[in-house]
Amino acid sequence: MQLDTTELTPVINRLKRAQGQLGAVVRMLEEGRDCKDVVTQLSAVSKALDRAGFAIIASGLEQCLTNPEETLDKKDLEKLFLSLA
Repeated sequence: MQLDTTELTPVINRLKRAQGQLGAVVRMLEEGRDCKDVVTQLSAVSKALDRAGFAIIASGLEQCLTNPEETLDKKDLEKLFLSLA
């Protein structure tokens, strides 16, 4: 199943923001910043990645439902969802 990149623009933007946030976490650790600040920033990165992953899966599922020619393997879809849990 190929994903429609035009529909994923918000996801790509979210991932780019998360990439910047992750760089900030690394810098914070290197600078010896406060643990609470580091964990707070790391939590934001984690949530952004989770949301991006769910959006990608939702987009793929929507494509499968709107294109009956696409085969939707239930086991593979289940593995995708569980990988984000």
